Amino acid sequence: MRVLIIGCGYVGMALGAELVKQGHEVFGLRRSLGAEAEFKAAGIKPLRGDITKAGQLAQLPGGYDWVVNCVSASGGGAQEYREVYLQGMRNLIEWLGAGPLKKFVYTSSTSVYGQNDGSVVKESSPTEPAVETARILVETEKVLLEAARGKKFPGVIVRLAGIYGPGRGYWFKQYLRNEARIEGNGARILNMIHRDDAAGAILAALKSGRPGEVYNAVDDEPVSQLGFFQWLSGPLGKELPPSAPEDAETARKRGVTNKKVSNRRLRMELGYQFKYRTFREGYTAELLRLEQAGKLELKNAAP
Repeated sequence: MRVLIIGCGYVGMALGAELVKQGHEVFGLRRSLGAEAEFKAAGIKPLRGDITKAGQLAQLPGGYDWVVNCVSASGGGAQEYREVYLQGMRNLIEWLGAGPLKKFVYTSSTSVYGQNDGSVVKESSPTEPAVETARILVETEKVLLEAARGKKFPGVIVRLAGIYGPGRGYWFKQYLRNEARIEGNGARILNMIHRDDAAGAILAALKSGRPGEVYNAVDDEPVSQLGFFQWLSGPLGKELPPSAPEDAETARKRGVTNKKVSNRRLRMELGYQFKYRTFREGYTAELLRLEQAGKLELKNAAP
């Protein structure tokens, strides 16, 4: 297959490297280049372009069988979200609509679920987030799903949970820097997925995902914030972070939610088998990687 990965960054590079290994011709698109050595090592052909500018897309080579849109907004504000995600999606659908496209996968986020009661959410659950940036992601999804229904555009949505892996992981890095705080009693649920499984889920959607459908990409074990730090404290030999109550207004602005995201559809319909089934396996691998690199000294074996 001739494959284009748009926003070929942390997850896209891992996906592209795997696609190259499987014999596909892979192109990686970024707004600015500067990682030529990384692209070359992975066997990915670099392209430069901005999906918010339709004219730049028109100048790119075409003829792709598979396209993955895994762009991310750098600043995080609502205006940039509208440009990068919403307008970018409209431009891509227009640009790719007349081509030989067989599958288009868009990586959305489980932040589209605004549930705050600890309930289990699945792909058919309401997507009514409180914060504007997440509402823009919902709007972007609707644009793609409408194109899938009305224009037969082969769009598939993969909603990614919090991504961690080599060099990444928000709560983990906060803990290492002694900057982490447990919110209240630590009962809020965290939903995570390792970078390699995020790439694997996208690949499964490219191969087997049905146009017009949505799949959650999250590991098998949502965990409470307290439970996560309790587990990490063992191999790191660190005290638990202090507790810090967070007022409701701050939580609302941050879009803090509390839900357990189900991956049943990914596993059952696409047959995906996780490399790192839970955060325990994934973070054990990361802890060992850091120890071998001399960047961390483990006090105890990871459980």
